[in-house]
Amino acid sequence: MDIQRKLAILADAAKYDASCASSGSQPRDSLGGRGIGSTEGAGICHSYAPDGRCISLLKVLLTNHCQYDCLYCVNRASSNVPRARFRVEEVVQLTLDFYRRNCIEGLFLSSGIVKSPDHTMEQVVEVARQLREEHDFRGYIHLKTIPDASDELLARAGRYADRLSINVELPTAEGLRALAPEKDESAIRRSMARLRLRIDDTREEARRVLPIRALPGAAPAAAKPPPFAPAGQSTQMIVGADATDDRHILASSATLYGAYKLRRVYYSAFSPIPDAARALPLAAPPLMREHRLYQADWLMRFYGFEHQEIVASPDGLLRLDVDPKLAWALAHAERFPVDLNHAPREMLLRVPGLGVKAVERLLQARRVRRVRADDLRRLHVPARKVLPFVVADGHRPAANAMAMSGSAAAAAEPAQAALF
Repeated sequence: MDIQRKLAILADAAKYDASCASSGSQPRDSLGGRGIGSTEGAGICHSYAPDGRCISLLKVLLTNHCQYDCLYCVNRASSNVPRARFRVEEVVQLTLDFYRRNCIEGLFLSSGIVKSPDHTMEQVVEVARQLREEHDFRGYIHLKTIPDASDELLARAGRYADRLSINVELPTAEGLRALAPEKDESAIRRSMARLRLRIDDTREEARRVLPIRALPGAAPAAAKPPPFAPAGQSTQMIVGADATDDRHILASSATLYGAYKLRRVYYSAFSPIPDAARALPLAAPPLMREHRLYQADWLMRFYGFEHQEIVASPDGLLRLDVDPKLAWALAHAERFPVDLNHAPREMLLRVPGLGVKAVERLLQARRVRRVRADDLRRLHVPARKVLPFVVADGHRPAANAMAMSGSAAAAAEPAQAALF
């Protein structure tokens, strides 16, 4: 099989994995004529990092052959799909060729499991090793690690990759046992814990090495330890392949963030696959559900929300007609309106339409003078969304302003959904 045909098969097979953002990596470039690639800048962009940068990655599988038969996976052992397998050197050359053409900034590499987890992981790591050591590649590398791989292979992967990820696949252990009985939820969590310990130990060691210029005659300063997965680790959950509701999905995410210090939990709406098992749903969940989970995840990570307070409905699902922050505000009308001149930061962050940066600007502005409604526009805040929920000098919302705001937002959502 020629390499173009392999690329067509294995790039398409990788499209279901959403966990590939490049934020958090250390800046490296090829200034001075040394090395190739960069973790900064942009080529032909296909996704966005959390800090807003467009990023582009060559996103492929080493192979879509797999010895596991996970029911939700299009590449499962019993699936009737075309199969292909790259050689290590082919992935290395493709990455370099695409970079030189300014098509990508880096590589996202995953793989089906062939022969054994260690055999597969060794080949994945070898791709990264050749790029870094033989070609001095400075671009971003994200490796999907195999949970049952040895500690030594995980340690090598972290030396070459900016980010490592291990997919938990499904939000609950029960779901994993039902749809992927060959995978061990405990092994996945153990691998995440090992990665967290190595990342934490490397960062702590780096902090102990102070960048102080040595005095004449003094012993040389200790060398800074080599980085280990400087962009941390991430994971992915499939949404809608089983009956797990949003309340339990967010609870699982909160546990992952707290226990393993993950940079991101990615949510991927289940996509029906050919020759699907009867245990799987016949239709995909609404893509808006995936989007709402990302918004709720953002509230947990940056806005001080606890996972248990985000989903209020009896069925455990997020509202699809309005975003989770607005839904919370409408369900807690007794907490509003919020006084922009006196409310603490924690409460300002709960006002629909106020983001983290906007709240910081408001806090700075009110140290100098009292905040007026007109100031919201100067701070580039969506005033129409904010004003029904706040009090400011010269402004007090009407008694039914919150309800009207919720109705208007719900009516606008179908048109906005196409943007996501």
